[in-house]
Amino acid sequence: MSRDIVVIGSLNADLVAGVPSFPLPGETVTGSSFNILPGGKGANQACAAARLGARVHMVGRIGDDSNGRFLRDQLALVGVDTSQLVADSTAPTGTALITVDDSGQNEIVVVPGANGQVSVEDVERCRGLIERAGFILLQLEIPLAAAEAAALAAQKAGAVVIFDPAPARAEAVSLLPLVDYVTPNETELTTLAGGEGGPEELLALGARNVIAKLGAAGAQLVSAAEEHAWDGFDVEPVDTTAAGDVWNGAFAAALAEGMDVASAGVFANAAAGLSVTRPGAQPSMPTRAEVMAFLSRREE
Repeated sequence: MSRDIVVIGSLNADLVAGVPSFPLPGETVTGSSFNILPGGKGANQACAAARLGARVHMVGRIGDDSNGRFLRDQLALVGVDTSQLVADSTAPTGTALITVDDSGQNEIVVVPGANGQVSVEDVERCRGLIERAGFILLQLEIPLAAAEAAALAAQKAGAVVIFDPAPARAEAVSLLPLVDYVTPNETELTTLAGGEGGPEELLALGARNVIAKLGAAGAQLVSAAEEHAWDGFDVEPVDTTAAGDVWNGAFAAALAEGMDVASAGVFANAAAGLSVTRPGAQPSMPTRAEVMAFLSRREE
C-alpha cells in the first residue's frame, strides 16, 4: 500500500473581510480589508498536507466557473493531484463568507454549491485511488452519504481514515465505527456526544481514537489503548481560519512519513500554531522546513 493521502471533501472560494469587531444583528461595520482566497475544509487539508511534503490527491466538485478554476489551479501549484476534481455545470463553486476581527477570531457562513453535489457515485468512480492510498481525510462539508461511502471503501482497503466532523452534525456519529481517528474541536465534540460528555463518550459510540482539538490549549488523544496530551504553542494569533484543517493535514502527513502518533501530534500542533500567525486559510499554511525550524527553536 502506498503512503499517499486522498482527501475527499469540499473546495470553497473564501471571501474574507477584516473587521475591528463582529457586527451585532442589524449593525453595519466598516471593514479594513477584503480578499478572495482558496479554501474549503477538504482543499485546506489537502493543501496543508502537500505543503508539508506528502503526496496528495483531491476528490471533490467545483463549479464550471472562474472560482472553480482558481481553486483547482491553487491546489495544483502546491503539488496536489487534481485530476479527480469534477467541474459541475449544475452548481456554482462553493463559497465561504468569512469575517476576521482584530483579535484573529473568525465567523464563517458556508454556501456549499457544488460541494453539495458530491455523491456516492463520485466515491465509486475513485474507488481504485482510495484502495491504493494509505490515508484518507474526510470532513462534513460534503453530503454525509458520500463521506460514509468513502469511509467504508477505505476501511475495506485497510487505509487509515482521519475524520474531521466539521461542520458539527449529530448524525455523523454513524461514521465513528468506520474511521481510525475522529478529530473534533470542543463544539463538535459536544455535538457528537449529544450535548454532554467528552472523548470517552465518543469511544462508547464506536470511535477508536478520539483527538480533541482544543485551540490554543493544544490537543488530546484518547483511546482504549493509549492517551496523549499535546500542549499548544505560545504564539500571537493573527487569523485562526483553517487552523483545524492544518492540524489534520499535518497529522496525516506526519503519519504518512512514518512518524509515530505521539510525534505526529507534536508536528501537527506546530503546523497549526504557525498557521494562526498568518492571514488566510491556504496562504497561511507552513512548509515542512518551516515547521521543523519552528520546533527546533522551541527546543533551544
